[in-house]
Amino acid sequence: MHDLSKMPPAADKVREWLTRAIAAGASDLHLVAGYPPVLRLHGELVELAEPKLTGEETQHLARSLCSPDSFARLQVQKDIDFSFELAVDGRFCRFRANLFRSEGHYGACLRVVPGTIPAFDWAGFPEDLAQRLAFLRDGLVIVTGATGSGKTTTLAMIVNLLNLAGGYRIITVEEPVEYVFPRVAGSVVTQREVGTDVLTFADGLKYGLRQDPDVILVGEIRDKETAQMALSAAETGHLVFSTLHTRDAKGAITRFADVFPQEAQRDVRSLLALSLRAVVSQRLLPSAEPGSKRHLALEVLWNTSPIQVAIRTGKVESIDNYLLTNRDDGMQSFDESLRQLLRAGKITREVAELHVREPSLLSRS
Repeated sequence: MHDLSKMPPAADKVREWLTRAIAAGASDLHLVAGYPPVLRLHGELVELAEPKLTGEETQHLARSLCSPDSFARLQVQKDIDFSFELAVDGRFCRFRANLFRSEGHYGACLRVVPGTIPAFDWAGFPEDLAQRLAFLRDGLVIVTGATGSGKTTTLAMIVNLLNLAGGYRIITVEEPVEYVFPRVAGSVVTQREVGTDVLTFADGLKYGLRQDPDVILVGEIRDKETAQMALSAAETGHLVFSTLHTRDAKGAITRFADVFPQEAQRDVRSLLALSLRAVVSQRLLPSAEPGSKRHLALEVLWNTSPIQVAIRTGKVESIDNYLLTNRDDGMQSFDESLRQLLRAGKITREVAELHVREPSLLSRS
């Protein structure tokens, strides 16, 4: 059931452009003063055949996308995130919105959220890896990558395995809520949106621990309080999933410790060495077939005994070697993932060479 009173009174132009975005398979619609509407299509920016937007138009469009309360918040905070549903071609579609100020004008980036959680085959994520991650007994699992690399989709697919299995109390803290988990007999899922349902990620974790959770998904670890609560939850027998914005698995470990003061980092590394279960880092790469959706490259780090030692001692530079030499433990380097995508004809050699660390690996049989 959709509450029409909560739907944004989106301007007809926005509705039309979002309809075109969905039809084209675009991931985002950008509305910025001085530019025509722009789609992000398979990683590339594509301008719509429309006049350039004026500052007055972008303000009107921003107003049409949010409630009066949200627009008042935008005027004060200058940036707001929220999700919304909109009737497009007779069906309700979900979007994530970021509204912002730039050079005195309002702008918007609207992300198209699939109506259902995607299948692993479609996303290019190995289902056996997802099963292994989902059914860990406890601990912390981190998914890393740049903005737009599919971290939210990966976590939604993994956590939904638990939801569908039944018998799990799942709590998510997101900014904003994107994928909505289906209601399944035997599972209870609570999705809380930062800024609407809870003040901060840290508060969501803190109070979530009082709600009898088995599994907690926290959208992002971006400060000391959230990192501390995530470690505490993982230590006390919960399975915690979260994201960080880093280029690779090694960077996730460094970044996690760096959110704490220098004097606390040694203790934090010791706790992380005990609580971390895995880091999955991902990139979406252009397809060898022009106009096709991008392909997922993965780096997978499991927290084995040698990795624990590297984390505890701060010698993270040794992790790259473990990724290459411990494939039997389920490790995978980006280089190996690139080699597999290249051999399968999914990406071009130029793309592979742009991202690979050791070019000679691409030629191995």
